[in-house]
Amino acid sequence: MWILRTLNDGEPEKTFRILPGGVRTLGRATGADFSLDGGLVSRVHCRLTALSDGALEVRDLESTNGTFVNGERVETARLASGDRLQIGRVELIALRDDD
Repeated sequence: MWILRTLNDGEPEKTFRILPGGVRTLGRATGADFSLDGGLVSRVHCRLTALSDGALEVRDLESTNGTFVNGERVETARLASGDRLQIGRVELIALRDDD
């Protein structure tokens, strides 16, 4: 299982879990699987997929302001435990929970 945890100062922490084989979207729309109300976050900003090999893939969904992994803008990227994912002004850390 993968865990995404918000890192923003002054805001309540949010935690999202992605089970093996899971596909989830992040965005500010109520239709997104994981809702983030933050500046510069698109309605459906990106998609996270827990791949069969255990990796977590992020794919930007043509967001206005882009998706960033460890400070680099990406269209698609594989995340490692400890990577930082930024969508708009919201920063999250990806953690692999092998328990």
